[in-house]
Amino acid sequence: MNTLSASMNSLRCCIAALCAVFCLWSAPLVVAKSDDGDATLRERIKQRVAERRAERQPEQMDSSTAERIQKPGDYVRSLKQDGLTRRYRIYVPKTYQTSKPAPLVLAFHGGGGDMDYMARDEYYGLLSKAEAEGFVVVFPNGYSKFKSGNFATWNAGSCCADARDKNMNDVEFVREIISRVTRELNINRQMIFATGMSNGGMMSYRLACEMADTFAAIAAVAGTDGTLNCQPSKPISVLHIHAKNDDRVLFTGGAGKKFRDESKVTDFVSVPDTIAKWVKLNHCSSTPQPVFTKPGAYCEQYSRCRAGVAVQLCVTDTGGHSWPGGTKPRGSEPPSTAISANDVMWDFFIATSKK
Repeated sequence: MNTLSASMNSLRCCIAALCAVFCLWSAPLVVAKSDDGDATLRERIKQRVAERRAERQPEQMDSSTAERIQKPGDYVRSLKQDGLTRRYRIYVPKTYQTSKPAPLVLAFHGGGGDMDYMARDEYYGLLSKAEAEGFVVVFPNGYSKFKSGNFATWNAGSCCADARDKNMNDVEFVREIISRVTRELNINRQMIFATGMSNGGMMSYRLACEMADTFAAIAAVAGTDGTLNCQPSKPISVLHIHAKNDDRVLFTGGAGKKFRDESKVTDFVSVPDTIAKWVKLNHCSSTPQPVFTKPGAYCEQYSRCRAGVAVQLCVTDTGGHSWPGGTKPRGSEPPSTAISANDVMWDFFIATSKK
């Protein structure tokens, strides 16, 4: 009888435990609204999945305690800034040697993205390019109110969203990343570059304005200059890549109708005005020279700038708001294949850093 009673008690405990587990997994999704105040069901599901994925990933290492990186691989780092935990990824190519200084590229994701999305090779191809050319690539994560780091933005001056509205000190964040990465890896200080997509491209322009003493060149894709104050300490090479039919950051200026809340972005500066600004800042010739032409795309360069720098503009006919040569998981129009943003960017970086 005692044995039967004990068995019944064990059965009751098992049933109670199963019920508790079921209740946890069947609880409704509770997430904050997206930055535009109108979160869709897809965004809420995406955020919950990202939170669960982040919980399963190994905890990132505080870069202040990290030892020097000795071998290739993918590393996640974090640092404290103004009471917040900021994160970034480091990708070290297989060709890296501790005895040989490697170039460094910082790649900034677009508004509403994150470092993991920018590092997805099937979308941007930056890991493959790093392997082919032997550079280290760092993917910083913008400011996000979510623990996962999703839906992040950069304070690039006039844009974008929470990072701008909270006046996040993203320039200092980048300074600290470079300081730590150059302690962990053997980096060629004369070959440090920045690139970015959309809001990330805008952030690259801010770095050109405020960290020209650190970066040799920047390449902005689908994101124009939105800086509020720009006084570079010295000339810096600038590459801009943009589609004529970009439906978000309009080529001729302004914000496209696809933004649900324009208060989270800005009245974007046009591509021609952005180029004219940097031609003037770098004291270049006012007449560009064609450097590349093919059906669907062209590139032109402003030369005879101070200190041997250059300003180059590459334009695609199609592709919309995207990274030429890459792919995107959704959207009505695929990126242009007339040029590869990665190839044009790297060729520009190499050519201008040798001057």
